[in-house]
Amino acid sequence: MEQQLVNLLMYIIPALITGAIAFLFFKEHIENENNRRNFMIHKELQKEAFPLRLQAYERLTLFLERISPSKLLLRVNPISTNKEDYEALLIASIEQEFEHNLAQQIYVTEECWNIVNASKNATIQIIRKATKQDKVDSASKLREVILNDMIEGHPPSHAGLSYIKNEVSKMFQ
Repeated sequence: MEQQLVNLLMYIIPALITGAIAFLFFKEHIENENNRRNFMIHKELQKEAFPLRLQAYERLTLFLERISPSKLLLRVNPISTNKEDYEALLIASIEQEFEHNLAQQIYVTEECWNIVNASKNATIQIIRKATKQDKVDSASKLREVILNDMIEGHPPSHAGLSYIKNEVSKMFQ
């Protein structure tokens, strides 16, 4: 009886070891196949998302260009001589452009979106600050003061444009 038990163990132990090794190999193979499949799906999604992301950066670039004070003032003419009316018109134009591009935030990084938003807010602050100056008494004078301020320095949208260019260049590396 003991001899039969020893013989049985001699057959069972190698079979168990072989089964365990086969199980581990199959498990590893299945994990590798799942990883490969997930990689291929991710790669395909990236291929489809790349043009959308690039288009979002293009639209945000256009937005930043359009709200640059020098271009904004040329595009949006005053409807009266009242400086507050012109200030409101300029800010409304910026906000409308921004709202038109709100959906682009899902395609760009959060940091990029925050910089675009900060550029918009800084541009609005430039307009409000210029309106509050004592020497500004009309819409045409407001235009003049804002343009003179822009001659001395870069518009806030310049920083946003630089960031977008940097981020897009990383996409092609």
